[in-house]
Amino acid sequence: MNPFGEGFLLMDISFTSFLNQLVANPLLAVTSLLTLAVILVNGWTDAPNAIATCVSTRAMTPRAAILMAAVFNFLGVLIMTLINSTVAMTIYNMVDFGGNTSDASVALCAALFAIVVWATAAWKFGIPTSESHALIAGLSGAAIALQGGISGINPDEWVKVIIGLVLSVLLGFITGYISAKGVEGVCKHMDRRKTNKVFKHAQRFGGAAMAFMHGAQDGQKFMSVFLLGVFLSSGRGDVTSFAIPIWLMVLCSIVMALGTSIGGYRIIKSVGMDMVRLSTYQGFAADLGAASCLLLFSLTGIPVSTTHTKTSAIMGVGASKRLSAVNWGIVKEMSLAWILTFPGCGLLGYLMTKLFMLIF
Repeated sequence: MNPFGEGFLLMDISFTSFLNQLVANPLLAVTSLLTLAVILVNGWTDAPNAIATCVSTRAMTPRAAILMAAVFNFLGVLIMTLINSTVAMTIYNMVDFGGNTSDASVALCAALFAIVVWATAAWKFGIPTSESHALIAGLSGAAIALQGGISGINPDEWVKVIIGLVLSVLLGFITGYISAKGVEGVCKHMDRRKTNKVFKHAQRFGGAAMAFMHGAQDGQKFMSVFLLGVFLSSGRGDVTSFAIPIWLMVLCSIVMALGTSIGGYRIIKSVGMDMVRLSTYQGFAADLGAASCLLLFSLTGIPVSTTHTKTSAIMGVGASKRLSAVNWGIVKEMSLAWILTFPGCGLLGYLMTKLFMLIF
C-alpha cells in the first residue's frame, strides 16, 4: 500500500507526516539527505552569485546579504511556483529511470552524490560552476547508465536546456551592457556623490531581485528532484504531475542560505571582485540585467543557469566601459568549467550509478 495514499500529491502531506515516513523508509531518508546536500552545495556555488555584486561594492555586509537572500529565495520559490511551475516539470520529466523504482532510486542517489562531488571540487577552487547544469548532467548520466543508452533521455525537455544555455549567456551579456549604458546616460550630468548613495540603496533592491529569481529558477529544479526521490522511494514511478508544499519551499530556502553562509564568499570574490571591479551603479546594472533575463526565462518555463546569466551580465557591464575592464583570465577559467560540467558531471553520474548498482 502506498504510504502517501492513492492519487498522491505531496501538497497533502504535512511536514510531521513526512518525517514519520523518513523513519519508516530508509531509502527515502537517504534520497532526501542527498538531495538536501545538493541544495546545500548550490548555496555554496550558485546562490552567492545573486548577492556577489552588492557585497563586493559594500552596499551590504555579507551577513545582511545572506539573510536577504534567504528571504527572497523563499519568496521566489513560493511566488513563481504558484505563477508557473514549468521549470520544475521540465527537470522532473527530463529523464526516465524506468519502471523499477528500486533501481531508479539507487540511480538517483548516485546522480546526486556525483553532483555533490563535482560542486564541492569547483567550490574548492572558487569557480562558480552551474549547479543547474551539474544537476542536468548528473541525472542524464545516471539515466543512461541505468537504461543502457539514451532512451532514458527525453529529447523534448533537453532542447529547452540547450536553448536556455545559449540564451542565458547571450541575453545576460546584452542586458548587462544595455543596463550599464542606460544608467550612465540617465546619470551623466548628475553629482557622482549623490548618485553613489542612491545606487547603494538600489543595489539592495537589485540583490533582492536576483535572490528572488534564483529561488524562482533553482528552487524549482531542486524541489522537483526532491519530489522525484520521494515518489521513487515510495514505489511510485508513475507520477506525472505534482504540487509543491510550502514546507518544502521553506526547507529548500533555509538549506540554500546555510550553504551560502558556510562557503559562499569564495564565489562572491571570484564573481564580484576578481572578474570585474564594479562601482555601485555598475553593480546595480548587472543585477537589473540578470534579474530581467531570469524573470523572462522563468515566465516562459525555460530552465537556465543563474550563474551563467549573472556572470554574463557582469561581463556585459564591464565591456560597456572597455573590454580591458574584464579580467578575461577569470572568464576563461569560468568558461572552461562551464564547458566541462556537462561531460564531466555526466560521466561522473554514469560511473557512480554503475558503482552504486554493483554495491546495492
